[in-house]
Amino acid sequence: MVPIISIIHDTSLMSIEDNHVRFLNTMRAVQGALIVASSIQIILGYSQMWAICSRFFSPLGMVPVIALVGFGLFDRGFPVVGRCVEIGIPMLILFIAFSQYLKNFLTKQLPILERFALLISITVIWAYAHLLTASGAYKHRPELTQLNCRTDKANLISSAPWIKIPYPLQWGAPTFDAGHAFGMMAAVLVSLIESTGAYKAASRLASATPPPAHVLSRGIGWQGIGILLNGLFGTLSGSTVSVENVGLLGSTRVGSRRVIQISAGFMIFFSILGKFGALFASIPFTIFAAVYCVLFGLVASVGLSFLQFTNMNSMRNLFIVGVALFLGLSVPEYFREYTAKALHGPAHTRGGWFNDFLNTIFFSSPTVALLVAVFLDNTLDYKDSARDRGMPWWVKFRTFKGDSRNEEFYTLPFNLNRFFPPS
Repeated sequence: MVPIISIIHDTSLMSIEDNHVRFLNTMRAVQGALIVASSIQIILGYSQMWAICSRFFSPLGMVPVIALVGFGLFDRGFPVVGRCVEIGIPMLILFIAFSQYLKNFLTKQLPILERFALLISITVIWAYAHLLTASGAYKHRPELTQLNCRTDKANLISSAPWIKIPYPLQWGAPTFDAGHAFGMMAAVLVSLIESTGAYKAASRLASATPPPAHVLSRGIGWQGIGILLNGLFGTLSGSTVSVENVGLLGSTRVGSRRVIQISAGFMIFFSILGKFGALFASIPFTIFAAVYCVLFGLVASVGLSFLQFTNMNSMRNLFIVGVALFLGLSVPEYFREYTAKALHGPAHTRGGWFNDFLNTIFFSSPTVALLVAVFLDNTLDYKDSARDRGMPWWVKFRTFKGDSRNEEFYTLPFNLNRFFPPS
């Protein structure tokens, strides 16, 4: 969001008086920046350069990165739940009860409550929230409370069209600006690092082998294509791995590709039928925030689980993990507080692209953690500490043929491996 907000406030765009024309020009500028920035992930991914970079990763170095993929989003959890506790707290309790305490409840030998805990609890609390809204419980409450609690406040359903087919370049031809593109490249790099941590977490929660280097790089390449399509279709923001879905994988214990393929079909369906999409978008965000408290925590705990492959009696390892975790939380918090007070980031020079680049990088907890952890891990007594770092366990998973299970987990569907052969 940092480079996108910067583009919105660009003086050349702010000087346009007509609101609609300014909106169109802004969307086209964001599209152009996304299209150019997507090349970073496409090149790093399909050239296998990210696979080469991953050789510097170890289980110890990945601990703070993966942990902060979850912990770094703490402000999306209970602080948002607290904005409407009468909805958020019941949702949190119900989701934990269904997914954990009642997970052994079987219907026709299927753990229904464990598999569908999220859907059931959201449906129940959503209906409860709508009942509160319809009964007038928020009629005379403050505007902020109504915004967070009511199910009809955004007027999404009434304003959404019945059918709207997205198509490329719907806002017009993209415009390209070097400053905008450079700032967006920082966001793409942040997305790359956070997604790497999410890939590692997903593999652990799915009981799969750690993704081999070329599979990791291939995933980044596909993500770059997704960002390119975002730019062409004018979606405003780019694509990255859904951290909550990684956590959901651990909660439901369902890691089937078929689930993802069917979900993609539903998403395409709801994007075309606007009323149906708006119906789900009208769910108060407080409900999702309650779920995030569990799902983000699951992802964070997966990062901490990598400690079992390292020697945590080593003062070297304790130093690296502690410093990386602390700076990964502390540096972005400093950037957030500074921005909230000064209305601009700590990097505030005449070069807007430079400001966007630094402010975007240091707003991300996993990115800061990776920079600190990987640097320390590969410079501080690294030659004599391979076993302490967990490398003997890690190294055998670096290549596709290093483990016979990789073919089951990472072979592409629909015979696509002939175009992207394993290496």
